[in-house]
Amino acid sequence: MANDPNIDEVQGIPLMTKDTAGRLSEKQRVDYGEEIRSLLKWLLSAGKDPERLKGYAQSTIYTSTNHIDVWARWVWDEEGYTSTFTHDHADDYLFHLGTQTDYSDYYLASIFKTLKRYFKWQVHERNGTEWDPQYSFNDPSSTKPQEYLSIEERERLRDAALDYRGVPHYKSLTPEERSRWKAHLAVRFEKSKSEITPADFERANGWKFTSLIWVSLDVGLRPVEVERAKTSWFRVEDTENPKVVIPADDSTKNTEHWDVPLTRKTGEAVKRWIAERDAYPKYDDTDTMWLTRESNPYASSSLRYLLIQLCEEARIEVEDRRMSWYAIRHSVGTHLAQTKDLKHAQRVLRHKRTETTMKYNHPDENQIRDGQDKIG
Repeated sequence: MANDPNIDEVQGIPLMTKDTAGRLSEKQRVDYGEEIRSLLKWLLSAGKDPERLKGYAQSTIYTSTNHIDVWARWVWDEEGYTSTFTHDHADDYLFHLGTQTDYSDYYLASIFKTLKRYFKWQVHERNGTEWDPQYSFNDPSSTKPQEYLSIEERERLRDAALDYRGVPHYKSLTPEERSRWKAHLAVRFEKSKSEITPADFERANGWKFTSLIWVSLDVGLRPVEVERAKTSWFRVEDTENPKVVIPADDSTKNTEHWDVPLTRKTGEAVKRWIAERDAYPKYDDTDTMWLTRESNPYASSSLRYLLIQLCEEARIEVEDRRMSWYAIRHSVGTHLAQTKDLKHAQRVLRHKRTETTMKYNHPDENQIRDGQDKIG
């Protein structure tokens, strides 16, 4: 990306190439340039680790900006000018690149990382939603698998969700213990200690977190699906055949109607939570299934915090792991692909294409040895 004195820069990185600037009108150059300026500033200052305000190296972002520049021109060729790029733009571009034969694996992996950084910026700075790519290009030099929970960890997480943020029964406590728990609940429910009643103790042992975690362990909800989830999605009246039904208008890609079974235990937890949520005033004017303490829908950051807290309760190691809400989803896909087949995983994860589900097919060592034994 050759520097041009007529093109503005951020820390020595041009906002666009001459090819891009040359095809845009003056207003479009300003519009596109300001979006890229915001993107570059965030990537350089916080993009690598937003919680610690750690940015990427200048050389890394220089390459990423070049990739975005080429992607933008491809989108404009297909659909006309825009400065806001969507998940569909990225998926279509990856499909286009994947059908070409003159791109190396390293180049494709670099493009894929760039697009992930772009949508990470949208999530943190533009109130965007998590990108669940239909296609994946991995660096051939990288052997680290996608983070996911083991079968044992899933069981621990399921058990921890039963007691998370629970409290002892009111009548089982001594006056001194009760006083301490009242102080705790006063902070939790934003009430004075004197206002805490036995009903608040019952409320603290509710079904919200159990239903949220168990549904996600069953069907691998994406963060954006947790955010969008409505009570109307859940069909739990028939206790023998509970399910989650996501209408096309609410689905992540807005193209498919999804109907996925839930386990009977999860159906019962959902049924109890829907009945319980009516007691909370913050749900009076919304059909949103789960809200945070601040009455907001859950987002990636709040879900990650919840997962880390639950992992600590369940004694699940999180240090040196890229633990995010997607670890639950990836565990669903991986273990269903191993214990059943890709078709099972595809339906539960709500993928249109089997190729998308293939990335969850990680045979473990025992499966590999079994295959080796069978072929002699």
